[in-house]
Amino acid sequence: MDRAHVPVLVKEVVEWIHGKDGGIYVDATIGSGGHAVALLETYPDIALLVGIDQDAQAVAIAKKNLAAFHKRAIVAHGNFTTIKTILGTLHIEHIDGIIFDLGVSSMQLSNPLRGFSFMAEGPLDMRMDQNSAVQAQDLINTSTASELEEILRTYGEERWARRISRAIHSHRSTQPISTTTELSRIISGAIPARYRSPAINPATRTFQALRIAVNNELKNLHYALDEACDLLNSGGRMGVISFHSLEDRIVKQKFQQWQKGCTCPPHAPQCICGNEKTITMLTKKPIVPTQDEVQVNPRSRSAKLRVAKKI
Repeated sequence: MDRAHVPVLVKEVVEWIHGKDGGIYVDATIGSGGHAVALLETYPDIALLVGIDQDAQAVAIAKKNLAAFHKRAIVAHGNFTTIKTILGTLHIEHIDGIIFDLGVSSMQLSNPLRGFSFMAEGPLDMRMDQNSAVQAQDLINTSTASELEEILRTYGEERWARRISRAIHSHRSTQPISTTTELSRIISGAIPARYRSPAINPATRTFQALRIAVNNELKNLHYALDEACDLLNSGGRMGVISFHSLEDRIVKQKFQQWQKGCTCPPHAPQCICGNEKTITMLTKKPIVPTQDEVQVNPRSRSAKLRVAKKI
């Protein structure tokens, strides 16, 4: 198998996601197929695993890595917001388990031409799906300073959002910003030296914010989680691996909302909202990698896995 991308929390996904013999499972962000391979190898009873990814390069790699499983594995190119459409083409109406592994993959980060990393020079692209129209350079070079500030503050939780956005706006007034390293230098220069962390690159939060904005990640996650919950059979399981607080907050709140059901005020004499409990959270607190995994794969250090079961 191609190990260009090392999946995180594999043992935990294998342990928590499988719940029904002969079931149909979905890897909504299949990447190179690490989680899917582990599930199919561990559970020969899985009837079908459908992998989805919006990155055409990842789809090609996953198809190669899953070829040995023949008809037990199907890989489709698409955004996980279209999961019902993709499964519909396969005549699948319900599933027994689904895993989301959010964020950017190692193979995307390591390819300078994709523009996700500030560590090597490349174009300001950052598109997960390279058929998408908007690139990071479009946001950088056409957004107003206040719009950029809002992006950095909302999606990057960047303390220095105003200073960075103003520095970007000032720099591009003389020439467009076109490369990752150029943007990284501008960001570093905008943050006072005494506040730059030796452990975290000053560009980290800005690059995260731009990537999220370019790919509409948080809005898509809200929608995809709802679609996935609707698709699950009774007893079906959903697992979500997130890598930053914004994603994890969405997942946590969704699970809590589904588990609570009724959204009426506590003092209401009877329920009028009509919402019913749909899931049970299996993980009260998120599952995090072991120290051994973090040593082997430092990228896993911020990963959190939450799991819920449809009732």
